[in-house]
Amino acid sequence: MPDALLLVLLVAAVAIGWWLGRRERQGSHDPAPPNTLSRDYFVGLNYLLNEQPDRAIETFVNALEVNSETVDTHITLGNLFRTRGEADRAVKIHQNLLARPTLTALQSDQVQLELSRDFLHLGLFDRSERLLQQLINDSSHDDIRHAAKRLLTDLFDREGEWQAAFDVAYPNLIRQHEDIRRAAAHWLCEMADQERRSASPGLARKHLRRALSIDPRCVRANLLLAALAQDTGHYREAIRILMRIPDQDLDMMPIILEPLHHAYAMLDDEAGLVDCLQRLLERAHVTSLIILLAETQRKRHGLQVAIELVSEQLNRAPSLGALDYLLDLYQHQQQEQGPPDNRLQLLKQHTHTLLTARPRHRCQRCGFAGQPLHWQCPSCRSWGTTRPITGIEGE
Repeated sequence: MPDALLLVLLVAAVAIGWWLGRRERQGSHDPAPPNTLSRDYFVGLNYLLNEQPDRAIETFVNALEVNSETVDTHITLGNLFRTRGEADRAVKIHQNLLARPTLTALQSDQVQLELSRDFLHLGLFDRSERLLQQLINDSSHDDIRHAAKRLLTDLFDREGEWQAAFDVAYPNLIRQHEDIRRAAAHWLCEMADQERRSASPGLARKHLRRALSIDPRCVRANLLLAALAQDTGHYREAIRILMRIPDQDLDMMPIILEPLHHAYAMLDDEAGLVDCLQRLLERAHVTSLIILLAETQRKRHGLQVAIELVSEQLNRAPSLGALDYLLDLYQHQQQEQGPPDNRLQLLKQHTHTLLTARPRHRCQRCGFAGQPLHWQCPSCRSWGTTRPITGIEGE
């Protein structure tokens, strides 16, 4: 059983034991037999210590009647079911609590908040949304309204309702929480991407400028602004926008290389591309940058120039990707000079296999890794936390 689950159950057991002890001291005012309740408590504690959490929880719930002093414990037990993946049982506990007329206004709001989390966990978004909207509109407790708004933005995020999520979060949540500020910029980028696909570049640019005003480090906004500029043939403007991205986040440099290459190709300006790539290389030794620069120089000046460039960069910063490309260059050189060298081919097969098996991007929050760049991590659902993997085995 995970340590966190054991800790929660132990805390719940202590709370239940305290309440049962108090109830026993007041036995003369309580028609229920105190010894029976105490026995249920110790039976549940025995299940807990023997790592039988399901039976322990059932015993605690049955032993503990609902009143103003036990609401928090029932809420904790319901949340425990939800974290164990049994949100349907959590719903039953929380709905049972809501049916009690003795709840205070704050307790009722807390139970409704947890019930909305249960529904969200079960995928019942409409029921969760109704509860959250009711709390936002009717609750007199600021912390409850704040938590409900955060949960509602998460719900709209899951549904892909970007404008609705932004409307709930703006302006207070965006101002107070960095993760929501980053997410809000990406919601605007999602809307801009939709406008771009529907041939509304003016609205797309408006969303992207707003995204940058909310989160100046939003790389995706500048990447989309550059794409809009390329759509209309403004390649110099696209290059200027793309060159802002290394200033925002140097780790994201690899994502600008393909659009940069395309823009300079459309301008038929190989010399400009080489100059641009050399300036970028002074800032970071990125494998894909080295390969693009070497390939451009190979076309302009021949194989030997490209080989010397890659060899020099490998001496500065070892890289499996650059080594793989250097083997390609050596194979081309060998073919020009005579029969192919099978040893080079074998080395090339090994490096290619190693590169194919490596992920290219990794989430900085949860560590999820994969080939494509996900603006929202598929694992932890965080926005803007995935970066290209650089270094010896990167890219």
